[in-house]
Amino acid sequence: NHQSYHLVNYSPWPILGSLMTMSLMILTLNFLQTKNHMWATVNFVLLFTMTMYWWRDILREATYEGMHTSLAYNFMKLGMVLFIVSEAMFFVSFFWTFFHACLAPTLQLGLQWPPLAISILDPFQAPLLNSILLISSGVTLTHSHMTMLEGSMKQAQSSLTVTLIIGALFTMTQAMEYYQASFTIADSCYGSIFFTATGFHGVHVIIGSIFLLFTLIRMNFFQLSLKHHSGFNNAAWYWHFVDVVWLILFLTIYWWGKNYSLSQLFAMIKS
Repeated sequence: NHQSYHLVNYSPWPILGSLMTMSLMILTLNFLQTKNHMWATVNFVLLFTMTMYWWRDILREATYEGMHTSLAYNFMKLGMVLFIVSEAMFFVSFFWTFFHACLAPTLQLGLQWPPLAISILDPFQAPLLNSILLISSGVTLTHSHMTMLEGSMKQAQSSLTVTLIIGALFTMTQAMEYYQASFTIADSCYGSIFFTATGFHGVHVIIGSIFLLFTLIRMNFFQLSLKHHSGFNNAAWYWHFVDVVWLILFLTIYWWGKNYSLSQLFAMIKS
């Protein structure tokens, strides 16, 4: 019987994705301890391949089988919103840890922030450049979306291509910053917080870039239209979320956390 809900077929991808993600986290921790990255790399390749097959099935259901009704689209939007909220809480834990450490530095940190013997990166060099890049990518992505809604698919493709290029530049700049940093993830809680927070953000940028790349491919195959572009909307929301997280990272960990401890904050409030 015809009905508005999308009753999905049995699929191995959800359970396989969960198991591969869990094993990737375990193997990544093993890599940090043993420096042997072979199994973590193999697991990542398998997880990436599995994700491609899962997306293939979803695109087939949406584009060729007509399974994604308007009601299904509404639930998919709700699911994306809840996913972004969960991701926001994920990053809140990093910011909470950062402020807990920097506002009241312990004796082990030399009773100061930044900790003793930690040479902080200049926020107005590579971090500022990355901020400009991500803000620019948000502008080009919005232009791509607006031009697609106006029916100019060529302009939408061009703007989306520029967004992907900017995203790649951001990733390369971040990698160069890691290479030039004078501290590591093992250097006090500052190194742990810095590399964990910015590293997970970098992973989200890469995932968002892949998301947008598939959107561009679908554009080239005329699979998106004025009424059929839910995947583009989800990718755009995710990318803008990544933009906002980076701006908070820049203002807190890079800029504000470079100079201020709790005593300095109180002095500023009193003055």
